[in-house]
Amino acid sequence: MKIFLSADIEGTCGICHWRETDRDTPFDYTPFQQQMTREVAAACRGALAAGAEEVFVKDAHDSARNIDAMQLPRNIRINRGWSGEPASMMAGLSREKFDAVFFTGYHAWASCPGNPLSHTMNTRNDHVMLNGVKCSEFLINTYTAGYYGVPVALITGDKALCDFAKTLIPAITTVPVNEGFGGSVTSLHPLEAVDRIEAAAKEAVAKAAECVVPMPDHFHMEIDFTKHTMAAGKCSYPGATLKDDKFVCFDTDDWYEMLRFCRFVLSDA
Repeated sequence: MKIFLSADIEGTCGICHWRETDRDTPFDYTPFQQQMTREVAAACRGALAAGAEEVFVKDAHDSARNIDAMQLPRNIRINRGWSGEPASMMAGLSREKFDAVFFTGYHAWASCPGNPLSHTMNTRNDHVMLNGVKCSEFLINTYTAGYYGVPVALITGDKALCDFAKTLIPAITTVPVNEGFGGSVTSLHPLEAVDRIEAAAKEAVAKAAECVVPMPDHFHMEIDFTKHTMAAGKCSYPGATLKDDKFVCFDTDDWYEMLRFCRFVLSDA
């Protein structure tokens, strides 16, 4: 069994400020970069203990150069940096056969009050709608997993996102480590979060086959940019339309085409 693990930071235990996500502010960033690494390591240990032969780790935050691989178990491979492919935070999933996807350190969607760092791919949009639902990076990346036929078995991060994940995939194993209110979060102790993630990863391996992603037949995305000037430039993507000056819209039956749209219109990576 092989696991694909995509790791972000804004859902890491205790995080509450943008400086804590930015490698250019090391005093604030380093403790959460270390916690991000500990949480990834815990998920890897749990998966391997439950019988996985290997975990492929995609460092998927900002520079994609955050995780200290020396703290991870040996039966892993890690992808750092950005390839530029449409899969973005899921880069590598298409090139091999995987049996389950794990997400660690994930965060709620743009405009969600459940995390003071909530956003969807960047901070230049007020929100993103996908088939009428406020769209998170989790939702985008889950449909990417579904496109390649891989179940999504584990998510760790803020409570708001974990609660949503259960509505989409009832059998998914979740570890809510933070609960946001305003500009604050209430969190577990960081080491308690690590222990829970390791135990949850073991459970997730056992339940992976139950965590099939429900793929829609059609996809309609609307991105509400904060500035109409940004929308005016992005709506020139082939097939995109502009609505009410600020919304860039795109329709397709093919999820990979939506990923292309996101790569050029929504994504920073």
